[in-house]
Amino acid sequence: MKYYITLIFFIPVIIFSCQESGKTSHKNVTAKTDSINAGTKSGIAADQTENKPGLLLKNSDLHDSSFVFIKNWSDDFVDDMKYATEDNFMKKKVYDCDQCMIRKKVALALINANRDFIKKGYRIKFFDCYRPLDVQKVLWEVYPVEGYVANPYTSGSIHNRGGAVDITLVDRENRELNMGTGFDHFGEEAHHAYTNLPQAVLNNRRLLKDVMEQHGFKSIKTEWWHYNFGEARSFALSNFPTECD
Repeated sequence: MKYYITLIFFIPVIIFSCQESGKTSHKNVTAKTDSINAGTKSGIAADQTENKPGLLLKNSDLHDSSFVFIKNWSDDFVDDMKYATEDNFMKKKVYDCDQCMIRKKVALALINANRDFIKKGYRIKFFDCYRPLDVQKVLWEVYPVEGYVANPYTSGSIHNRGGAVDITLVDRENRELNMGTGFDHFGEEAHHAYTNLPQAVLNNRRLLKDVMEQHGFKSIKTEWWHYNFGEARSFALSNFPTECD
């Protein structure tokens, strides 16, 4: 008899718990769908895009793929985010925020690379970091040439995944090292294989490349300033605007 009384008592509790669980599950599915749909306007398939995954800043327990402002992890960098100004090949501002946002794992690798540069008397200056997919479309409209600007309607850019940076080096007086061309110079003079440059310029490019590669970054042949983090292609494409903290 006690067994039946106990059973009668627990059946409603189990039913209620299942109903609540079902509600929660449905809510999560809806939120995920809204997040995916937010990315479809960029031209990439819906299941390839990722909405802003909750920007957390200083917690060391963050997932490796979390977005962070690198200035909150280290103040040893210099920001010169070109697309937050009119000093770029489009001659217009397309970012509201002038701070470098990047995935946590990439940020940690950059900090380690920068420590090595600092030992040599230099440090990293950022020209670009995470770039929303919609901004990639703007770049593509102005200069639709693959090898210089990634096609936002196919694979997108590693910048759109939060796994690429455009950088140079500055000395202790914050003077940029001579790299032979400016940022976003679309021509062979910016290629790594181009050697018709002063030896000092070639040495500066080699220094940048060697240290970055030691910390898991890969160069591309057409731009001396661009570096992809080795695992960055596994990150989802993202399309949320950067908001300075």
